[in-house]
Amino acid sequence: MIQMKNITKTYHMGTQEVHALRGVDLQVEKGEFVAIMGPSGSGKSTLMNVIGCLDAPTGGTYILDDVDVSQMSDNQQARVRNQRIGFVFQQFNLLARTTALKQVALPLMYGGLNRTERMKRARMALEAVGLGDRMDHKPDELSGGQQQRVAIARALATNPSIILADEPTGALDTTTGEEILGIFKQLNSQGITIVVITHDPDVAAVAQRTIWIRDGVIQEHHA
Repeated sequence: MIQMKNITKTYHMGTQEVHALRGVDLQVEKGEFVAIMGPSGSGKSTLMNVIGCLDAPTGGTYILDDVDVSQMSDNQQARVRNQRIGFVFQQFNLLARTTALKQVALPLMYGGLNRTERMKRARMALEAVGLGDRMDHKPDELSGGQQQRVAIARALATNPSIILADEPTGALDTTTGEEILGIFKQLNSQGITIVVITHDPDVAAVAQRTIWIRDGVIQEHHA
């Protein structure tokens, strides 16, 4: 699913060069649930941006789902992003005055589906995360955990190859966080590949494998 070979990422800040990634090799198989951990400044956010096609690597090759994305233009990367990757962030990034159903249907507009099909897919995604009875609610009528479920449904609706979650329980209390992790486990058991970026060992414990990154290099893998 994900094959990275010698991925580097260098940022120029004024006259300084910052080497955020220094030759990352990473493989994630289809259907895996992987956690990426590392201290702040370790390169884990940069790695997530490269995996998610939000940022192109400076060097190396990145093959996602049999497609070499390392040499793609911004537009091509955007297409891969929309078709193959579902994002879930710490802040739920929901629109304030929009119902759950419309939030989830929104990304499907880029896929050229008609309205009926978009609404059908959005309903299915909300049912998959246990929000079948909250489709017409707006974010301020939902708890934090329910808002994160809407965000997961939105990521799911495009039938992505992979769900990429950045600290998905960071803004939630422990019990609600556990519920959200339970949803990821359930989705993973249905064959969806999940990569979670986290600094929380409890979150990483749910994954099948933990990858440590430090100073832009992958240090170790724990099964």
